[in-house]
Amino acid sequence: QVQLVESGGGLVQPGGSLRLSCAASGSILSIYAMGWYRQAPGEQRELVATLNSGGSTNYVDSVKGRFTISRDDAKNMVYLQMNSLKPEDTAVYYCNAGIRTPVAPWGNSYWGQGTQVTVSS
Repeated sequence: QVQLVESGGGLVQPGGSLRLSCAASGSILSIYAMGWYRQAPGEQRELVATLNSGGSTNYVDSVKGRFTISRDDAKNMVYLQMNSLKPEDTAVYYCNAGIRTPVAPWGNSYWGQGTQVTVSS
């Protein structure tokens, strides 16, 4: 079994910063991609940022220059540094990872349970 657990969400004022963390655990052979998605009330889940094993990143236009995704392969963790937060960044943020396991060496997509980020004064 593979688990993804997010942490670091909370309430922050506009212009503030938060750092989200996601830890992957279980029978992991390798992680080929990790990323963050978010879902605001009444909205569809959207991609925020992704980072593959080769180091390539992808960001939604609305967060470029403000958010930075990074990963620590030794710890099976991915981070999202969020600066200059805006009220429209308010959402539940989900960690996603493409992970190869002994029972599924071709890889599967896994999701965390989500962490709430609220940007408000």
